[in-house]
Amino acid sequence: MQAAVPPFSDDDRHWMREAVDIAHQAIGLSDPNPRVGCVLVGDGWQVMGHTQAAGSAHAEVMALRAAAAAGHDVRGATAYVSLEPCAHHGRTPPCCDALIAAAVGRVVAAIEDPFPQVSGQGIARLRAAGIPVDVGLLAAESRELNIGFFSRIRRGRPWVRMKIAASLDGRTALLNGASQWITGPEARADGHAWRKRAGAVLTGIGTVRDDDPRLDVRLVETARQPLRVVVDSRLEIAPQARVLQPPGQALVYTAQPGPTTQAFDPACVEVAQLPATPAGKTDLAALLADLGRRGINELHLEAGHRLNGSFLKEGLVDELLVYLAPKLLGAGRDMAAFGPLERLADGLDFEFLDMAPVGADIRLRLRAVGRATF
Repeated sequence: MQAAVPPFSDDDRHWMREAVDIAHQAIGLSDPNPRVGCVLVGDGWQVMGHTQAAGSAHAEVMALRAAAAAGHDVRGATAYVSLEPCAHHGRTPPCCDALIAAAVGRVVAAIEDPFPQVSGQGIARLRAAGIPVDVGLLAAESRELNIGFFSRIRRGRPWVRMKIAASLDGRTALLNGASQWITGPEARADGHAWRKRAGAVLTGIGTVRDDDPRLDVRLVETARQPLRVVVDSRLEIAPQARVLQPPGQALVYTAQPGPTTQAFDPACVEVAQLPATPAGKTDLAALLADLGRRGINELHLEAGHRLNGSFLKEGLVDELLVYLAPKLLGAGRDMAAFGPLERLADGLDFEFLDMAPVGADIRLRLRAVGRATF
């Protein structure tokens, strides 16, 4: 039976909202660690902190440092943390121990950390030290912010978000392959903000041939570039492809070795061979499992209709990010190539999360039905 969520005050809700809000500043910075915010509230003062780059300070330590820099006495203060304080010594010491040493008076955590070496142990250690801990305030918001982290820890694979830019009649390109640009500059910048969220951005060899994309984050500021991933079953990619060029790292998945392996710069390009399907294609489920082992929380998929169709047919897409332009293109390439289906009931079901205007275009977010229950 799930434990009852304790009653929270208006002040609790306010400060936890601040903690969740500042956790967003860890997007594009903290991967593979979760995005966490911490607010320390004392008598007439408050300070904040969020998780830094992997190997650097976590949110609780950043808030404690801010309090020390401002000359605040944190003894008896309340710590609002958007994820359970960690209880293990990874690249940094346990945050629960830092809060215990600081003698805070209370901890409010939004949600338990799913990581097996934490998973309630941080809360237990705080309580064992005599510090009251309340859990469950804004849990859904914290989990949503870290849905990729929860996915990787609990499913062993990243959260897959498929991005599509299309016309009103569902065309992503003309029959001749022309696709730049269907949507406007505001939608393209918004798409880069979603790239920034991801630990990796993935495309297929067909898109590399047609568009020669860079797949980096350029239109919004970021402290870290996502890993660029190409699915290329026969290893046909040219070493000069822009997606393989520095800065940043690139990973090419193949199902069979090819003649160009030695031409890649090992300092910035890795070629990984995965099992092949009976059709000789790269096993996409194995690909996701490998990315999970590499610490990728969110995978941003920007591919052509064939690879999109393969991910969808295998049930590997968790979320759709669709930009619709107010134009009709007639004959052209579809969003995803799969089917044909025999029955309407065989269609892939998604549910709407939100809809928002982005410049002259509309952005739709949809989630696979029942997917976020892990």
